[in-house]
Amino acid sequence: MKILFDECVPWPVRHVLPSHDCQPVQQMGWAGIKNGSLLNLAEGRSDLFLTSDQNLRYQQNLQGRQIAILQLSTNKLNRILAATVLLVQAIETTQPGEFRILEIP
Repeated sequence: MKILFDECVPWPVRHVLPSHDCQPVQQMGWAGIKNGSLLNLAEGRSDLFLTSDQNLRYQQNLQGRQIAILQLSTNKLNRILAATVLLVQAIETTQPGEFRILEIP
């Protein structure tokens, strides 16, 4: 699965997702692009957008999107890494066009 990491998601998280093709927004040359335009760019190039932006669902109309969006409840690296099993499970089960929130303990 091709996963696009939002700027707010710690890049070291990619190490717990070795079976996925992870790309950070910065590496794509899309740093600083607002969420609506960013999602438009990502569709067709990525399968899943990984973010910890808590306002995304309120700021964007997500209906009709083809890309899956997984919102993490935190961007704290230690907490995300401690919840690796939950993260991997959420990524594996999120469907195209679905918006899902993953509560990280």
